[in-house]
Amino acid sequence: LALYFHSGEREEKCIIEDIPSDTLVIGSYKVQRWDIHKQDFLESAPGLGMFVTVTTPSAEVLLSKLYGPQGTFSFTSYLSGEHVICLQSNSTRFVAFAGSKLRIHLDIRVGEHFFDESVVQAKDNVNEVTFRLEHLIEQIHHISKEQNYEREREEKFRKTSEETNTNILWWAIVQTIILIFIGTWQIKSLRDFFISKKLV
Repeated sequence: LALYFHSGEREEKCIIEDIPSDTLVIGSYKVQRWDIHKQDFLESAPGLGMFVTVTTPSAEVLLSKLYGPQGTFSFTSYLSGEHVICLQSNSTRFVAFAGSKLRIHLDIRVGEHFFDESVVQAKDNVNEVTFRLEHLIEQIHHISKEQNYEREREEKFRKTSEETNTNILWWAIVQTIILIFIGTWQIKSLRDFFISKKLV
């Protein structure tokens, strides 16, 4: 996931990422500040820091840390589900002046390990093949984990659908019984009325 978004200073922006359990997540970001004179975003925002907060599906804070104007954060999920990743600048200016616009570039990799190409080049061919093979095995484990997670979600959805269908069926049966009961009661009431008025 790679994107950028605009934010005001001290404004918190969050994204939701659906992550399987026991999965490494690596995020990197860069902050640019709007320059009024140049009418453009500056390449960097020196002196500006970012609070990064990660919350689990059970609302537990997994990561809460202050970083610089650009940085990399990582965490490992222990629960599967929707994790909330929030970024907020730490502008120390007075609120009245804290209206500067920021552009935040965010890149999130789920289940991936970034390997350093310089390290790969420094090794001989055999070690490079071994290193890349280990990376591929990690990727296979991650894909397998994602597939298992999707299977669990599909099974949960199927159970919910079956329970809903069963409830609808029972409700239809109850409605039919109630209608039959009301119809029988109305017929009996009309019959008794006609008999009492000696119309039948």
